Amino acid sequence: MKHIGIVACSAEGAALCYQLLCRGGIDHPRITMDSIPLARWMPAFNAGDYRGVANIMLESAHVLARAGADFAICPDNSAHLAWDFVAAESPIPWLHIVRVVADEAKRRGYRRVGVLGTRFTMRGPLYRDTLAAAGIEAVVPDEADLVDRIIFDELIHGVITDASRAAYHAIIARLGERGCDAVALACTEIPLLVGEAPLPTLDSTRLLAQAALATSA
Repeated sequence: MKHIGIVACSAEGAALCYQLLCRGGIDHPRITMDSIPLARWMPAFNAGDYRGVANIMLESAHVLARAGADFAICPDNSAHLAWDFVAAESPIPWLHIVRVVADEAKRRGYRRVGVLGTRFTMRGPLYRDTLAAAGIEAVVPDEADLVDRIIFDELIHGVITDASRAAYHAIIARLGERGCDAVALACTEIPLLVGEAPLPTLDSTRLLAQAALATSA
């Protein structure tokens, strides 16, 4: 099996992805994770400096390459805004989390997908353009600010509350009223909160882990 490298951004999402990679049995692929503190990432995100985000990702990629990883994944949707820089300069190949989600959405026949994630993901071109290439419309919730606040104030710190779960379920239900036939959990911490939802879900964390396992086999 191929050696999987994980470029960790936020601890909760990276840890969940790691757990999913290992839950298929005790004979899982070799996995190496490099975790640069989120405090290093946030100034670049907040400034829209995706060259700076890519530099952090590439720093991890070189660590993973030296450790023997055959390919890399990053369990963070927003980080893929830096994809063009990373793909051009990485010492090892990567799987693209948003393309993995789009492939699954197309396979399931969805036509209009709500997107829950950070403000960077929801308001950027990642899901809009990647889903559009698959013939799928991306829809951002009207409550984007609340979705983002819960991620950064609670989820990345491992805080899970019934109130926030109810808020997300209500937001997902309203996306259904707007014609969405599924919702992308486009932040890797969101699956820890949502559970069973009012719409079918595209769990970016689980789908990335499944794609990594398939690539490793």
